[in-house]
Amino acid sequence: MCRLSVRPLRPGQLQAGDPAGRGCGSGPRGPAVLRKSLQRGLALSTASFLAYEAHKLISGFAEVHASFKVEEVIEQADYLYGSGETEKLYQLLVQHKNSDDADLLWRLARASRDVAQLSTTSAEKKRKLTYESLEYAKKALEKNESNFAAHKWYGICLSDVGDFEGIKTKIGNAFIIKEHFKRAIELNPKDATTIHLIGIWCYSFAEMPWYQRKIAATLFATPPTSTFQEALHYFHMAEEADPNFYSKNLLFLGKTYLKLNNKKMALLWLSKAKDYPAHTEEDKQVQKEALELLNSI
Repeated sequence: MCRLSVRPLRPGQLQAGDPAGRGCGSGPRGPAVLRKSLQRGLALSTASFLAYEAHKLISGFAEVHASFKVEEVIEQADYLYGSGETEKLYQLLVQHKNSDDADLLWRLARASRDVAQLSTTSAEKKRKLTYESLEYAKKALEKNESNFAAHKWYGICLSDVGDFEGIKTKIGNAFIIKEHFKRAIELNPKDATTIHLIGIWCYSFAEMPWYQRKIAATLFATPPTSTFQEALHYFHMAEEADPNFYSKNLLFLGKTYLKLNNKKMALLWLSKAKDYPAHTEEDKQVQKEALELLNSI
């Protein structure tokens, strides 16, 4: 017995649940049934194929969108960095600390370090951020060993950590730091900041007090050494690569000339450091130190 429909059907309309196209009391219609079955099978196959293609398209779009999102975050980060928005930059990037993108991670290492150096940052938080910045830089290197900025910021952050771990660790790390800076220059020979950092490395060991030299000689068969002339060479090389790129390079040109008893050139470079626009906390500290040195000459 046929099941009655609740709603009346229009003439020629198939009733739901009657795939063979047979109404109540209808006779068999073989060829028509076969034709309709084939048409329905073809329609289902086409629908399945289109669904599969749509899935591939959506998946591909998701991958492109994910890539675009990283680029968008980096663009926002560079804008904030250029604007001197240190804490906002850190808050933006720390949300992506689990990223696999080396360019994003070294920027996070830099931002963590910049917040650590703020005068308003407590000693406890400074220590925590300093070690975190090293981990972010290390992760950036793990993700892309050929990223010159990752090498640069790993060297910088490793140096900062040495301030908390004593003279033995700091001197021992010096060899590693210089190797990372050299690798960064190999990957990008025109990067003025890395050239400057080798100058800082040279200046630090040229200025090393006698008692630290004695410790270094005891701990290492060939302790790191350098001269102020070598440091001056790198600072000038950095300035030639990118004039007026960094307040601290101007400051150290002035300081190095002072060490070499060239007051005329020291006044020139210290004045430039004092007048450099302050975008970061470090720039403000440079201005203060430059002014103090100028007043002392």
